[in-house]
Amino acid sequence: MIGYATIGVADMARAKKFYGDLFEGKAKVVMDQGRIAFLSAGRGKPMLAMCEPYDGNAPNPGNGTMIAFTCEDKAEVDAMYARARDLDAPDEGAPGQRIKDQFYGAYVRDPDGNKLCFFVFG
Repeated sequence: MIGYATIGVADMARAKKFYGDLFEGKAKVVMDQGRIAFLSAGRGKPMLAMCEPYDGNAPNPGNGTMIAFTCEDKAEVDAMYARARDLDAPDEGAPGQRIKDQFYGAYVRDPDGNKLCFFVFG
């Protein structure tokens, strides 16, 4: 259902490096137009757009806004969280079982303060 989600960034080079390193082997930049770049796992798959705001104002992460990335299992959630932390992403919630043992997730913030979640159901 989701085609792409867009996050505002202050530094495109930094954002592309962070997300490129974070999703190395899983996704890559598939379109780069300078002030906006799209990361995807493949043709027809949802994309994450990183963009310097069109209006020229500073990017501000939304309060309550979060991008959630699916994982195959708990081990992948743990690995993605660890990779993000190794890339200096601030912790927003260590990996753990949540929502009545039906949801396992971990939370970080990217270099611009956007909140990210890595999760698996079950």
